[in-house]
Amino acid sequence: MGNFQIYPAIDLRGGKCVRLFQGDYGQETVYGDSPVNMAKQFEGAGAEWLHMVDLDGAKEGRRINAQVVIEAAKLGIKVQVGGGIRTREDVRYYLENGVSRVIIGSLAIREPELVVSFIEEFGADHIVIGIDAKNGMAATEGWTETSVKPAAEVARFFVSKGAKHFIYTDIATDGTLAGPNIEANKQLVDVGTAEVIVSGGIGTIEDVQNVKAAAEGSAIAGVIIGKALYEKRFTLEEALTC
Repeated sequence: MGNFQIYPAIDLRGGKCVRLFQGDYGQETVYGDSPVNMAKQFEGAGAEWLHMVDLDGAKEGRRINAQVVIEAAKLGIKVQVGGGIRTREDVRYYLENGVSRVIIGSLAIREPELVVSFIEEFGADHIVIGIDAKNGMAATEGWTETSVKPAAEVARFFVSKGAKHFIYTDIATDGTLAGPNIEANKQLVDVGTAEVIVSGGIGTIEDVQNVKAAAEGSAIAGVIIGKALYEKRFTLEEALTC
């Protein structure tokens, strides 16, 4: 397993930096008009990676805030992006414009074989399988629909096809600051087969410490932090050094 990573999050909607409560587009808080300036702040604080999500893209099924993502990637910080990525051209566009990893969510549920071809063409290091779950079932289309596939079953399939990176988001905890669902992340894939990044529910520095502790002997390799940073529950510097 690689070094444990902290991924500060920037969610994009209407070109602004926002957060949603439990994935609900009707419960949005705007935290800044300049996502690129936010990215600069995170980089200045010492972050190696940035997690960006095109919420408009996730909802509409196409790239909408891509230019903002590319501007952030030009800063030098490594960027992984999700939301609205539906085609081979989408993946190629981001990777050719400086993005380090592309997150595939809905498409991984609906067209798994196509996503397997992305892993084969672009390399497993550049493709992240994003699994968003409601009650253990994978959700799609910006969390507006729930599939009939258990999240663990989706993960097992992609591990068997060579996937190395997963993000597991428990929708029930996302944006709530109520603590992450660590156990679900630990159970997603077997140790040594792939890495899982925890997403959703981080509210305190203790939550970050708990995820980091859970990484020992498990597939957990990082954590995404969003709302807690914007609401100043703790600083990114504290998260990076805890």
